[in-house]
Amino acid sequence: MASELPQSMTEAELDRMLKQEESAFSKELEVERILKAFKLNPYDILDIDYTATPGDIKKRYRQLSLFIHPDKTPHPRAPDAFDLLKKAESELSAPEKREELDAVISAARQQVLKQHSLPTSITDPEDERVVEKGMKPNFRQQVRTRAKELFIEEELRRRRAVKMNLANEGLEAKKKEEEAAAKKRKAEDAAKWEENREQRVEGWRSFQQGPKKKKKKTNVLG
Repeated sequence: MASELPQSMTEAELDRMLKQEESAFSKELEVERILKAFKLNPYDILDIDYTATPGDIKKRYRQLSLFIHPDKTPHPRAPDAFDLLKKAESELSAPEKREELDAVISAARQQVLKQHSLPTSITDPEDERVVEKGMKPNFRQQVRTRAKELFIEEELRRRRAVKMNLANEGLEAKKKEEEAAAKKRKAEDAAKWEENREQRVEGWRSFQQGPKKKKKKTNVLG
C-alpha cells in the first residue's frame, strides 16, 4: 500500500514529484517501444520518417539516447534498447546502407500507390491525390506495412544465400579432403611399390632363367 504524502509538501514539490514519475514512466514506455520495434527497419526503431535528413536522424538519435540512457532509466532492458538505437543510427548514417533501405521503402511506396491506382511517381504522403483516396489505414501506415513485408522477404533471401554458401563451402571442403586422401593413398602406394622393387626384380630374374634342370644320374656298367 502506497505511503501517504507528507502534509507539509507544497504544491510545487508535489508538482515536481509528479513530473518525475511521469518522466520515469515515459522512459519505460519508450524503452518498450524500441524493444518491440521492427528490427530490420532502422526508421522504425528511431520512430522517424524515411524522408528525414541526416541532420534530423542525428538529432532524433541524440534525443532518444539521452532520454533512455541506461544510467538514467531504471528499466532492466534499457541497455538493449540503447544498443538498438546506436545500431539504427549507424545504419542510417552509412550512405550505402541507407540507400539499400530506401530502395526497399521506395518499392513499398510504389506498390501501395499502384494498388490504389495512383501514379508511382508520387513521393509526398500529403499529396492531394493521396488524401482524396481517404486510405484506411492511412498511406504512411500502408507503406510501412508493405515495407516490413519486403524487408522480411529480403532477409529470408539473405539467410538462404548464406545457408547455400555454407553448404557449398562444406562441399568444397569435403572435395578437398577427398582429393588430399586420394593423393595420400597414391603416395603410399608408390612408396610400397618402391619398397617391393628388389623383390620384383628377383622374381623377374628367376622367371627369365627358368626352372633349374636336374642332372640325370648315369649308371656305370661293370
